Amino acid sequence: MNIYEAIKKDHEIQRDLCEKLKETEDKGKKERQKVYDELKKELKAHEVAEERHFYKPVIHTDKMIEDARHGMAEHHEMDEIMKKMEDTEVDSDTWFSLAKDLCDTVDHHLKDEEEDFFKRAKQVYSKNQEKELADKYNKEMEEYRKEFS
Repeated sequence: MNIYEAIKKDHEIQRDLCEKLKETEDKGKKERQKVYDELKKELKAHEVAEERHFYKPVIHTDKMIEDARHGMAEHHEMDEIMKKMEDTEVDSDTWFSLAKDLCDTVDHHLKDEEEDFFKRAKQVYSKNQEKELADKYNKEMEEYRKEFS
């Protein structure tokens, strides 16, 4: 497995959780909170692992500096939306609107990476680096999934 496959595997988990979250519009507070907590855990773990093992190694290259900064800024944007969600009643329309905004932001970020960033990173990383980064990324994801549980 290379770093792109590892990240994309987690992107699919995030997409699935966003779809589940959107399906909670007419469900109770408990169901919304359960799905949101799982999405939040995945996003937090992914953010840490991705920044350390995908963005950090390329942020100082001319080909990837803007992509790395942009990706990390999008992570920050997701964090800001989640902070607002934490300060809002889960069963309110406002919370659900924020949840949709979060999922739209997640979707945009995943498309940026998969359609643009990965292509440019392949010009920077060697095949060996791609595998090493995937190993480190996957290890960190598992550690953070446990920590954010």
